[in-house]
Amino acid sequence: MGSSYAAGPDLGQPKPDMPKRCSRDYGSYPSLLAERLKLDLIDATCSGATTAHVRGPWKELPPQIDALTPETRLVTITIGGNDINYVRNLYVATCDSVKMQRVCPPLLVPTEAEWAKLEADLRKIANEVRLRAPQAKLVFVDYVTLVPDGTLCPSVPMTDANAKTMRQIGVRFAAVTAKAARASNAELLAAGELSKHHTPCDADPWSIGTLMVPGTAPWHPNGAGMRGIAQALVTKLGG
Repeated sequence: MGSSYAAGPDLGQPKPDMPKRCSRDYGSYPSLLAERLKLDLIDATCSGATTAHVRGPWKELPPQIDALTPETRLVTITIGGNDINYVRNLYVATCDSVKMQRVCPPLLVPTEAEWAKLEADLRKIANEVRLRAPQAKLVFVDYVTLVPDGTLCPSVPMTDANAKTMRQIGVRFAAVTAKAARASNAELLAAGELSKHHTPCDADPWSIGTLMVPGTAPWHPNGAGMRGIAQALVTKLGG
């Protein structure tokens, strides 16, 4: 389950049975994990999804959590970025540098209330997973790191101030996800920590920044990132 960071838009062959706007591709980490561990995958991910779309319908789409059954044994989920305008803020943070428009909108830094709501919603998802799939192992996978701690590069053309703000949002986002996982007795794969030295500015990037590169979506994991997450999950699950 999850958003585009789990669906894998523009990473390989699109899945033929998906709603077109969900952009689920065979290069996503859930697909790669299922292939490695020889699992039957029910892919409920959808680009643009929020925590609300996991527990409730999204226009014509059913709740993602409806994919669970009592026979489900493993659930992975990457969600929450769209709740806090994460990708939107990444685009805005580069607006001044790339001159996308004359007047750049402001960053929408999440409030304390929004962070608290996100944590509560993640915990609600975990509780619902327990009810619907009581024998399943639940693994929260957080978002990859996109803004490096050190020197920026053409793929991440932000001012120092915007880069600092986006780093702070990324760190808080990871902490909220980890806290919700602990409170729910769920597993956590810290993709943000794993990719800390695999940003768009590093030699072996797990994501792409604002520059358009064939085979991936801006401000999203690339193929290497999805493979890295899948391999880390295989190791974590003892596969």
